[in-house]
Amino acid sequence: MARAWWSGSLSPAMVLCTSSMVSYLPIGRSPMSLHTMSTLGMQVLPTLHWRSISLRRYGDCPGSMRARAVAVDSDFPEKRDLEQQMEQLSSRSTHEQADSSMGTALTSVLPGFKFLHATAVVHPDAVLGEGVVISAFCTVGPGVTLGNGCKLHAGSHICGNTTLGDHCEVLNGAVVGSDIPGCTVIGHRNTIGYNAVVGVKCQDMKYKEGDECSLYIGNNNDIREYVSIHRSSKPNDDTVIGDDNLIMGSCHIAHDCRLGNHNILANGTLLGGHVMVKDYVHTGGAVAVHQFCHIDSYSFLAGGSMVDRDVPMYMMVSGDRAELRGLNLEGLRRCGFSDLEVKSIRRTYQKLFMNSDTEAGGLEDRLATLELNEELANVPAVVSMLKSVRNCFGEKRRGICKFRHWSSV
Repeated sequence: MARAWWSGSLSPAMVLCTSSMVSYLPIGRSPMSLHTMSTLGMQVLPTLHWRSISLRRYGDCPGSMRARAVAVDSDFPEKRDLEQQMEQLSSRSTHEQADSSMGTALTSVLPGFKFLHATAVVHPDAVLGEGVVISAFCTVGPGVTLGNGCKLHAGSHICGNTTLGDHCEVLNGAVVGSDIPGCTVIGHRNTIGYNAVVGVKCQDMKYKEGDECSLYIGNNNDIREYVSIHRSSKPNDDTVIGDDNLIMGSCHIAHDCRLGNHNILANGTLLGGHVMVKDYVHTGGAVAVHQFCHIDSYSFLAGGSMVDRDVPMYMMVSGDRAELRGLNLEGLRRCGFSDLEVKSIRRTYQKLFMNSDTEAGGLEDRLATLELNEELANVPAVVSMLKSVRNCFGEKRRGICKFRHWSSV
């Protein structure tokens, strides 16, 4: 047990250490704590001011933690004596011979080594891989599996039937998984940001208690602070996120969404239920996408867009009830499209959406004509674009975004 007596409000304290285990000494109203070991025995430390204490930790195993209180206030005349006294006391322990600079590094380097902070709550049925680090005040439930090298920062929580692959990192305050039927499966090298909520129950009235709903996330995703990603709403559907996506702060991905690979969702992007986003899609900030919409690959959704219909491949949209505003030319160049491909795509777009010929018919007539064009048929990028536009008119689709007749792309 460790106690602290105050000789005045927020004034120097006398610290008596009588613990035989690692303990914490609250220093007045300060948020900091001191780790103490049995090596201190019944020693009474000199009086310290609560603002003048710094801590150095030696070793990260609960059985080899100690504190070194060093007065840093220039007005404190006993700081050197105190430091020497603490060095003498700590040297009595035979279990504390590791160098302080190695303590934290060992937890992520030595194979088979695990660090569980004394305040973490880890269920004995949880499966922990090699090199796992679980920091202070974390909770890990019985159905959790953590892969090799996973790191849980202070105050993060993993619960339910949840699997994290190798080298995932869960930052402070994040919640992953939920104690409901179903599962949350996360691949390798993912980062879950501060206070993010991933793999919890969906916000859908169709959901029935007891249904086994799921969320699957691929590899190398950066999920930033305050993001929310929900499980599916039915057992026969899944919420799926692919690989190498950047999901910026405060984004929301609702139930049954499917997100492909290499997408960038800027801050505040909101995806309604059952939205499908393909690959290399980029959204601006505060974009909202209506449920059941399809956003095809290489498209760009400008900031503040309210998207209520499907966006074909390569397109750029903007506005409230977003309209087509041309091609995502900069995105195509960044993704390595050749000049020939870009020119062919521009030509196809002009004939499809900017055709001033009154005899060319409606959009579907012009689409059918371009599909039969042999020259364009030799460019795979154009074929994919025409197919994407055609799919917008398919069954159970919301139709293509509105478009205007612009004079240039």
